[in-house]
Amino acid sequence: MKIIDLNRDGGIGANSLYIQLGDFHLVIDSGLHPKKSGREAAPDLTPLQGVKLDLILITHCHLDHIGSLPLLMRAHPNTPVVMTLPSHMLIERMLHNSASVMMREREEKGTPDYPLFTHDEIDRIKGRLFPQGFNNPKKFSGEKDDIEFTFHPAGHIPGAAGVEIIHKHRRIFFTGDVLFNAQRILDAARFPSGKFDTLVTETTHGATEKPPGNVRSDEMIRLVETINTTIARGGSVLIPVFALGRMQEIMAILHDARKFNRLPETNIFVSGLGMDIADYFDQICKKTNLVHFTRSILKDLKVKKSPRDLVPGKEPGQQGIYVVSAGMVVENTPSYTLASCLVGNAKHSICFVGYCDPDTPGGHLIAAKQGEEFLFAASNIKTRIRAHIERFEFSGHASRDELLAFAVKCQPRSIVLTHGDPPARAWFMEQLTTQLPHAKVLDPVPLKEYLV
Repeated sequence: MKIIDLNRDGGIGANSLYIQLGDFHLVIDSGLHPKKSGREAAPDLTPLQGVKLDLILITHCHLDHIGSLPLLMRAHPNTPVVMTLPSHMLIERMLHNSASVMMREREEKGTPDYPLFTHDEIDRIKGRLFPQGFNNPKKFSGEKDDIEFTFHPAGHIPGAAGVEIIHKHRRIFFTGDVLFNAQRILDAARFPSGKFDTLVTETTHGATEKPPGNVRSDEMIRLVETINTTIARGGSVLIPVFALGRMQEIMAILHDARKFNRLPETNIFVSGLGMDIADYFDQICKKTNLVHFTRSILKDLKVKKSPRDLVPGKEPGQQGIYVVSAGMVVENTPSYTLASCLVGNAKHSICFVGYCDPDTPGGHLIAAKQGEEFLFAASNIKTRIRAHIERFEFSGHASRDELLAFAVKCQPRSIVLTHGDPPARAWFMEQLTTQLPHAKVLDPVPLKEYLV
């Protein structure tokens, strides 16, 4: 098998892998780097020049895995794209949102490459997007070779899949982004057993040791207690979330707490995309029963859209719980504006419930100390941090020990490390080399060709 990491910067970003199995050519995922802009945010498709691409597979619908898909499809206009049914229901909405964000950034920042694709282009390519059920092997033939692939539930977000590929009796497995523990709205990953010839594994939490005894249910209780304490002292709570997956999980947790009289009556606000995604989750639940979330949760909570008249640095007019994107509090998003409104007053709380890149405003807030000055550069607001800033463990990724145990259980002949920053990959390299001394462990350099 030949493999090339098309993510020009490596790490976590524009995730995309080019795979060649005999004369069969495929790409898994085609994302956008969240901290870059323009063409530099997309994978480098140079290694695909002159290649007749047989198939594109999508593991899930986060933008670091699908955000540049229209570019890849434009370069290979006859290649079909296959994903799970929930991902097929979500992908157009996510791509349309990405196009809208790029158009807005072109106006606000003058990014000359944006938009990388248009709404019209998304509409034109949707006929080449095909759904495939979980645990349902499908044979796919190229000009000379063929493969059999199977999607396996990966947890993480609705529709997320690990990909098993069989080529001439060789068994290869790609974990994609995986969570081995159940979430409030989604079951845990269910991966196949047995040995693999090659394992391609994510390494997101490789540099982070999970605290002993840390379980999701305890974090749910701690989050609700923090909300109650904040509301009781007259403050508001900001919960920055990813609109796809995490927002809906937080809503379900709040719904459970309200149902058992453990959450006070107060306003609950949500940003627009998260509300739209909730509608899609409702449809997925009704069609597939793969998601434990329905629109009735928002109705019971009497959720409102986040106010649009918020002024950076000025406290919002209504007390409440603000569950809004972006999860990393990036510039020019509802969570960024609200953070600038709340962070200067000790009665408020900001509750982080997901991964925050250290280089984002959310990461800077988490690292800052009480009383320090903090600059919201995009809003030209400087204030001292007085609000309560809390972190909660609601990760959508498996712990490093869980991934390591899975790799050891698979007994692969070769292992390829992906989707992790250098310290995370280094931990996996050391551990896997020790525990699987006969396996070839590869941390690929971007755009370099490897045989595994």
